[in-house]
Amino acid sequence: MATKDDAPPLYLRIAEQLAQLIRNGTLARGEKLPSVRELARQHGVAQTTVVQAYHWLEDARLITARPRSGFFVAARPVSLPEPSTPRPLRRPREVSVDWLGQRILGRKQPEDIISFSSGTPGPELFNPDRVRRAVVRAAQRHRTLLCTYPSSSGHEDARRAIARYAVGLGCSLDPENIVITGGCMDSIALCLRAVTQPGDVVALESPTHFSFLEVLQGLHLKALEIPTHPRHGLSLDALQLALDTQPVKAVMVVPTLSNPLGSCMPQAERRRLAQMAARHGLAVIEDAIYNDLAEIDEVRRSVKSYDTTGQVMLCDSFSKTLAPGLRLGWLEPGRWADKLRSIKDLQAGGQSAVLELALADLITQAGHAAAMRQLRAAIAARMDEVRRAVAAHFPPGTRVSDPPGGLLLWLELPRALDAVQLHEVCLAQKVLIAPGTLFSASGRFRNCLRIGVGGDWSPAHLAALCTVGDVACRMLRRRAQLRAA
Repeated sequence: MATKDDAPPLYLRIAEQLAQLIRNGTLARGEKLPSVRELARQHGVAQTTVVQAYHWLEDARLITARPRSGFFVAARPVSLPEPSTPRPLRRPREVSVDWLGQRILGRKQPEDIISFSSGTPGPELFNPDRVRRAVVRAAQRHRTLLCTYPSSSGHEDARRAIARYAVGLGCSLDPENIVITGGCMDSIALCLRAVTQPGDVVALESPTHFSFLEVLQGLHLKALEIPTHPRHGLSLDALQLALDTQPVKAVMVVPTLSNPLGSCMPQAERRRLAQMAARHGLAVIEDAIYNDLAEIDEVRRSVKSYDTTGQVMLCDSFSKTLAPGLRLGWLEPGRWADKLRSIKDLQAGGQSAVLELALADLITQAGHAAAMRQLRAAIAARMDEVRRAVAAHFPPGTRVSDPPGGLLLWLELPRALDAVQLHEVCLAQKVLIAPGTLFSASGRFRNCLRIGVGGDWSPAHLAALCTVGDVACRMLRRRAQLRAA
């Protein structure tokens, strides 16, 4: 629960109000903002407070200062059409993750490669000193835990801290039901083991997270791809049809900033999904790893918050928002708690209690909410730059997702372009992109790309992205010339 100490400073409240008006289009690009004196009078604050707010908006690249003229809303990318929604697939498929996906998304890349494969913020967007101090404090205060085996479910204090954090997801969780894991994918794999057997059918978004396909393959499960809208997420009508015609045992869903589309399911649909799960006795495995990166508060509320029967299993991690190196995630297993704990005891055991307590320290600090706001602002500025580059350099007809936060963009190129071939040409120029075929068990989305703006980002990335667009344009022109010959 938020405390008085958690309330953002005045300048940040003013900045966030203006940022929301800018991002939803109420304040148009190029529009002049009120003067420092005028805005200070409107809000009843000191002029220095308004100056801080304007500097924060400048850092987020939402406004620009013009000498002797004032502050103006920064130019934003031209409006780009959004990707199309894929057609339904009637039958589940065996999952076979090929060598290309493992090469692009499953391994550390050479240092001379400029990569767009990462959906995790780079070290420059985190605060390693803050994390280091928390780890040192935990080791000093709880040094005896370094010499004892940890609890399989996680340290009690860490589970309490996570339960408090989950209030921000709209959930009231019992700390006794929380299980700490080695990351979000570890949580999801444990959930799948608890609710499925080899050969079972699992419904999931299409396109979907590459790692989901890897887990399904490893557990010998079949994938049933459900059409997913680039803004509104998983089609529940299509899911209902699947439930009526296929023996679906579980559904895997990322309702907030799905990977790779960045879609966000409306709250009414989240409630409906929880009701469908209760009606059909369906296990819903919800991945909330990107919720804290959403710019809009309302889309952070989870499907789990509407669950009244224990059918929703909530999985999360702090790898995308706090410290990937801690390798800590958590889950709330719903009505499968006993079975899941037995599986974890046998197969995984516990994590480091010292690191769990360091995590608890970090997520309960008064400055944690402010750190999340700063992270979201930095990512939003980067995404704006990338969309501008796509609008300027990629072929006419390119469709681009417009997620309200996160680090991923989904590009749908003109149908004549083959993204796998584009990947090979760009790789020869030391630029790595992820073709859309990696995000489907069916090999669909061959004219699509996922662009990740995480990793060790630098100015060279924008130049490389322009190169990718220019290569795509040349490939398209060459194809047109061959057809005309």
